[in-house]
Amino acid sequence: MPSLQTALPPELANNVIRLYRECLRRAKYVGHRQHNTELVVDMVRQQFKKHMLETDPEKIQKLKDDAARGLINHILFESERLSGRKFSSS
Repeated sequence: MPSLQTALPPELANNVIRLYRECLRRAKYVGHRQHNTELVVDMVRQQFKKHMLETDPEKIQKLKDDAARGLINHILFESERLSGRKFSSS
């Protein structure tokens, strides 16, 4: 299966720290809108911390793809919300 990271800018997709920071930014945004910032940010931190010692390149790639998928889903959701148009086919 091809990597989902190609949908993100390479400077973000290829750098785990930048990916982590962007996930935290999105978590803060979502948490602020839902009045549970601390909980959402903590969930993101826990997921990254849980896998920080991973050394298997395939597993790391899958984890990065999962994080990228979450970012892409949030970007699409916000785009739909702001524009009033539906981008997904569900």
